[in-house]
Order: sequence, then C-alpha cells, then structure tokens
Amino acid sequence: MGLEKKVILAEPRSFCAGVRRAISIIELALEKYGAPVYVRKEIVHNHYVVRLLERRGAIFVDSEEDVPESAICVFSAHGVSPQVRHNAELRSLDVIDATCPLVAKVHQQAKRFAREERTLLLVGHEGHEEVEGTYGHAPDRTVIVETVQDAERLDLPSDTPVAYLTQTTLSVDETKDIIEVLERRFSNLLGPGTDDICYASQNRQDAVKAVVPHSDLVLVVGSRNSSNSIRMVEVAERLGTPAYLVPDVTEFHEEWLDGVGTIGVSAGASAPEILVDQLLEKLAEFGYGDIEIERVAEESIVFHPPARLTDDPQHA
Repeated sequence: MGLEKKVILAEPRSFCAGVRRAISIIELALEKYGAPVYVRKEIVHNHYVVRLLERRGAIFVDSEEDVPESAICVFSAHGVSPQVRHNAELRSLDVIDATCPLVAKVHQQAKRFAREERTLLLVGHEGHEEVEGTYGHAPDRTVIVETVQDAERLDLPSDTPVAYLTQTTLSVDETKDIIEVLERRFSNLLGPGTDDICYASQNRQDAVKAVVPHSDLVLVVGSRNSSNSIRMVEVAERLGTPAYLVPDVTEFHEEWLDGVGTIGVSAGASAPEILVDQLLEKLAEFGYGDIEIERVAEESIVFHPPARLTDDPQHA
C-alpha cells in the first residue's frame, strides 16, 4: 500500500494586521502622492512584497540619510529610534510612520522604564531592526539579552532596579527560559505588564505546534530575514519534526519529501498568501493534493492607516 499523502494547512498564517497596515500605507501614499515614495528599510521582512512595491514606485533605502531632502519617507513596521526621527526632521522629510502599533507599545514601555531609572534588559536579537528601534529609546540604560547564557552572565547586583521587554517576534518558549533566569537573579524586576510577544507571532507558533504531532515534515513560507518565520521553523524542530523555511517555491527541494506522508504548511506574518498557494500547487504535483485545515485562533484585529492617507478622521 502506498503512502497516504496530505497537507495540513495551519491557521492563522501569513499576513498579520501590522503587516497589512504597513503595506497599505505605502500603497495609499503612492496613490495620493505619486511615485517615488521612499521607505526606510524593508517595509516588512519579505522579499516578494518588497519587489512588488518597488515595481509600483517605492524606493527602499538603508537610512533616512539616503532620502532626498523634503521627500516622503515611510518608516517600516519594525519601528525606529528617536535618533532616526531626529535625523528625518533635520532633512525636512515628510514622514509617514508605519510602525506596528504593538511595537510602538513596546517603545512606550521602554521610555517609561527609563524614566523610572531602571536598567532595561531587552530580550531580542542584536542587529534586528525592531531591537535597534527599541534600544534607541533608552540607549544608555539598555542591555540586549539574546540567550539564557547572556541572562546568567549579566554583571549587575541582584538588587539592581531592572525591567525587561522582549522583541515582539520571538518564540514564547525561548523568552520564557530567559525571563525565568531574570526572575531568579533580580529581586527588583519589572516586566511589561502584558506579554510583549505579538499576538500574531504567538498564534502562528501555536498553529505550528498543533500541526506538528500529525506531520512528518513542516514547511514554513517566509524570508530568511523574517524573525517570526524562523521562530516557527524552530518551534517545529524543537518538537522533533523536520522543518524548513521556504522563501518561495523555487527554493523547495523535492528530496525533502522522501518517506513523507503528511506535510504541515504555514507562513510567517510577513509572507503573502500567494506564496503559500504556489507551494501548495507544487506539493500537489507530487501527490499532496488532499488539504486539511488546522485552525487554532480567529484573527479579527485591524490596524488602520494614518488619517492623512484615507481622509478618514476616525482612523487618525
């Protein structure tokens, strides 16, 4: 008897509310002001989305210094530091802020802890744009903690007034272990009050966890620089199932399917559904045409673009 082949499609997957809002901000800015619209860094960490917007007239730059004076400049969903905003002001840039509201909330918390003169322990990946932005709100008081080992090695007295915040796209399991070390080591520790891991990252990780027990292989659609997509792959691997990141269907490898009956498929919060569709079509060519849905949550949250782009005072 041959292998029974099927796909279990995880839900939720693909775009989250913050990504939808960021992309729509560029589309609306292009409609309203015409090309070019400059964007500082990739608007979201997905190369397909970036190429698509480039074809429509967006110009992606590494720094606000690369934007012509007085031009429109969109800040990416990952947020920026106050220094970047100051630089933009000096260049008289017309800034449209696409920072995800959940990231903006973390920035507010960083400022509050700095005002309280606490040392801020920022759990996240050094060099990631979101971490750079949050760090920039209290650079003289912030220490980046990437691993459990970093948390163990912190050279601070146990009664130091400290607080922690986390990058929104991390895995809950990863941050839980680090936070446990901080709670053990510091007697005067404050957390964010609410969980900083973004609801969409959490839901996508939970959906992968739900798919893993029934899957021989997990494929996650997402770009290599997408933190939340990489975390989803790691969640599957940690639970003992082989898993691969698939930036697009051209990077799918047939040999992954050897001896595989059931494939779990999902996509990071910055990956468009069209890339999932293309992967499913490819899998169907190899006999994986039977698709089941595994849904762990319904996402109804919507973040509206700035009112200046919609002329809708309600969505200011």
